[in-house]
Amino acid sequence: MPVRQSDTIHGATPRPVSALPAGPDGWRGPLLDHLPPRERRLFHRFGRGPEVTVPDLRIHQAFERWAAATPDAVAAEHLGETIGYRELDRQANRLAARLADLGVRAGDTVGVFASRSLPMLVGILATLKAGAAYVPQDVRITPHRQLRQVATTARCRVVLTTAGALDAVPALPGVTRLAVDELMAQPLPPGRHLTAPGADRPVTADDGCYVLFTSGTTGTPNGVTVTHGNVANLLLTAPGDLGIRPGRRVAQLLNVAFDMAAWEILGCLANGGTLLVRDRDLTATAARADVVIATPSVLGRIDPDRCAGVRTVAVAGEPCPRPLADRWAAGRAFYNCCGPTETTIVNTMHRHRPGGPLTIGRPTPNNTVYVLDADGRPCRIGEVGEMWAGGGCVSAGYLDNDALNAERYAPDPFLGSGRLMFRTRDRGRWSAGGELEHLGRTDDQVKVRGFRVELDAVSTVLEAVPGCRAAVTLKLTDRDLVSFVAPAELDPQRCRDAVAAALAYYCVPAAVHPLPELPMTGRGKVDRDALRRLALDLRWQWAHIEEAAA
Repeated sequence: MPVRQSDTIHGATPRPVSALPAGPDGWRGPLLDHLPPRERRLFHRFGRGPEVTVPDLRIHQAFERWAAATPDAVAAEHLGETIGYRELDRQANRLAARLADLGVRAGDTVGVFASRSLPMLVGILATLKAGAAYVPQDVRITPHRQLRQVATTARCRVVLTTAGALDAVPALPGVTRLAVDELMAQPLPPGRHLTAPGADRPVTADDGCYVLFTSGTTGTPNGVTVTHGNVANLLLTAPGDLGIRPGRRVAQLLNVAFDMAAWEILGCLANGGTLLVRDRDLTATAARADVVIATPSVLGRIDPDRCAGVRTVAVAGEPCPRPLADRWAAGRAFYNCCGPTETTIVNTMHRHRPGGPLTIGRPTPNNTVYVLDADGRPCRIGEVGEMWAGGGCVSAGYLDNDALNAERYAPDPFLGSGRLMFRTRDRGRWSAGGELEHLGRTDDQVKVRGFRVELDAVSTVLEAVPGCRAAVTLKLTDRDLVSFVAPAELDPQRCRDAVAAALAYYCVPAAVHPLPELPMTGRGKVDRDALRRLALDLRWQWAHIEEAAA
């Protein structure tokens, strides 16, 4: 049976599902009445991922199985230090017992405020073993004020860190700060901590696995609770397991506060692989790995010619430039994926081959995707609409934000039975072959000179210019767009000419600025705010140059 998410969001009962009679195969009929019979069949066939059984509904139990089966296998490496599955399991068991002594109970949250390290992994697993959800933050780059806000909003009972970062973790009333590396340095007592202490009640698939804080549209981060069932549904089924198994090495490249880092960490340890935790050198770590998971911005900084041993690559988090996908897909399994944090890392995946169409594929197992019009009705195949996600991927909702929950989560009228679907705010359409084409965000459409322009469409044309690795387009004023491209050697006029040849005149950027690299956020995505500031600075500089010349 497919995983089923909780029927409530943080105790708030969702609005009742309309009393619609069920249609064929469990899909509800009246919302499909406007479609001809063939389109109804395709809506069902394309929009529903395969139904498969998930072997474990609690992700740490999958890890424990490998610790018992392959105790001497290397679980993780970092800076020349290794830790085996048995030792990692025992260290996590000991820390879980300590958390229980500190009052952590099933359903609680524990902060893991650390940088990439082996203690970070112990903290994550110990939290899950104690029945709590972990709240990850990279203490090296997250401002002190934000760490305080995250710990307070998530109601962390304990914050786990390392001795070197202890002073960077805010002291909060009633919240214990614990340096995991100091506990790990103490010898493990013989015969002790062979099994986890056990939570005060059984952990269920609907319990929180982690709480991630998204950037939010208002500048205030929003906490999203993702359940064990959500995570297991992606990481323990194909293709989301990415073929990870004992002997396969997985690069851990991303910020722990980014949901794709959970794909790296939990996806590796729940499938028996070896996690290569990087330091500063992206390419050196990726070159030793079999599996690489990254944003396109991060992947674009890695030299594929040095990564001959990489077998599988998965990208998500932002649109992938076609040249980047084609280059990495040569001789490898390359997955272009899509899905916001609220739908558990990714909920669609596409195996891309060089020269083939670059889409985001189809729903992953036990998940659904609906392309709906403004009235919530299914679009016809080929029509553009907004993508909604349903099924086992739908997370448990935002922390303490009923208004946002009501705006983004809604009863699923197609699956019914109290299930929920999530409004992704991504625009897309189904191809004739049943592949989802991602057409940008609903907020990616801007008006320039009175015309609607899709910013991603302009960037896509720029990325097709020979030599262009990446491009981003922004609205600068009501009359002007500005684009940034990499690398710095690109000819700006040639780039503008390419857009003029492919799109309407009002889509042509007023300026194209070549850069050596596009700036990235701490989570490995293009930093659009930094580019917007740079665009305004460059515009001011040019205005003063022109004024002086006059």
